[in-house]
Amino acid sequence: MVTAELAVALPSLVLVLAVALAAVDLGLAQVRCVDAARLGARLVARAEPQSVVLTAVRRAAPGDAQVAVASNGDHGSVTVTGRAPAVLRLLGVVDPPRATAVARLESAS
Repeated sequence: MVTAELAVALPSLVLVLAVALAAVDLGLAQVRCVDAARLGARLVARAEPQSVVLTAVRRAAPGDAQVAVASNGDHGSVTVTGRAPAVLRLLGVVDPPRATAVARLESAS
């Protein structure tokens, strides 16, 4: 009887563990997106070349993140969008990690 109960409970435990680990991975990816966006916004504010900004942001962002850099008047922004872990994407319950940082451009004088 114990073997039958274990056979029923084990897949549930594995699923709960997989979802919990994926949630931790999602949290870490969100933190990395925020850090990368802030780094990029600081570099844009200092008027660094876009290639330098993109290289630094991609190094700090999660592995397969999308990076968008924009300047609008006296402000620059960087948006970093990662991918949700596969387990959570299969369940369809989560948006991908995303962060945007905006900084005022420094004047040349």
